[in-house]
Amino acid sequence: MHRLIRPAAAALCVLALVPGHALAWGAMGHRIIGQAAMEALPAETPAFLRTPTAASDVGELSRELDRSKGAGEVHDQNRDPGHFVDVEDDGRILGGPTLGALPPTRADYETALRAAGTDSWKAGYLPYSIIESWQQLAKDFGYWRALNAAEARSADPGRRAWYAEDRRRREAQILRTIGDLSHLVGDGAQPLHVTAHYNGWGDYPNPKGYTQAKIHGPFEGDLVFAQVKPDAVRAAMAPPALDARPIEVRTAAYLAGTAALVESLYQLEKSGGLAPNDPRGGAFATARLAAGASELRDAITEAWRASAAAKVGWPAVSVADVEAGRVDPFDALYGVD
Repeated sequence: MHRLIRPAAAALCVLALVPGHALAWGAMGHRIIGQAAMEALPAETPAFLRTPTAASDVGELSRELDRSKGAGEVHDQNRDPGHFVDVEDDGRILGGPTLGALPPTRADYETALRAAGTDSWKAGYLPYSIIESWQQLAKDFGYWRALNAAEARSADPGRRAWYAEDRRRREAQILRTIGDLSHLVGDGAQPLHVTAHYNGWGDYPNPKGYTQAKIHGPFEGDLVFAQVKPDAVRAAMAPPALDARPIEVRTAAYLAGTAALVESLYQLEKSGGLAPNDPRGGAFATARLAAGASELRDAITEAWRASAAAKVGWPAVSVADVEAGRVDPFDALYGVD
């Protein structure tokens, strides 16, 4: 759910807004993104991810960040702004930094926004949500690599059994982390999650007469449910784009690409393209869902690759050393404190 209502009213109104069309991309859109991305993972990723069950699980877990809404005022006000970022027509985030020049941490981002007279609760912090979830996934993969390698090498039955049990726990954690990442990357594919014009053009200069109607929910929910087919999204996915850019750079470029389509969406609405049964709206939504699935597939793959250089446990051990058999990681992973 985007800012269909403002945060101060969220705790009182969220239960009334829970039906699917009010949630970001709706259940169907988020499910499609998660499943399509998982089904397209390359062979280099762990086999447990490349199963129909894992794809189905991630499809459902992709909805979880919306399903948790309404848990309480603190929960919702802390988390809801992580689903959007309000980019204005000049490229700045409510008068603060641009996507291409984001401060390195959310604390620095908050400082920059306050200097511009706003804050991250109003402006949203979707870029940092995506980066945080990706970093968690890379760490999760690092633990899985270490556990998998240690399980294969250990001559101690007790330790080998613990490694196997913890590897299975980590696999469940990885699917949950991917579900969260899927949701956030999916939000980043929706142009109305990357603009100050998030639900009608709003109080901005409007020389082209774009609508002030509440188009957010109907576009990402009703239209998707009525017109978008999962097979069409799969067919529209882009080829892999694995270029090892830092996740901060990759995320900023991805969101900037989505933000560049905001006016196209409003032009489409003005021409009647979002009307029921107009195929132009379905085609636009299909392309955006495919962009989200493509980005998620590549983000998962990049996190897997990055995990080879991770350090895990305490005292920290190098994943590369564990996989090479140079280190026994039991104390670091099981804990000796």
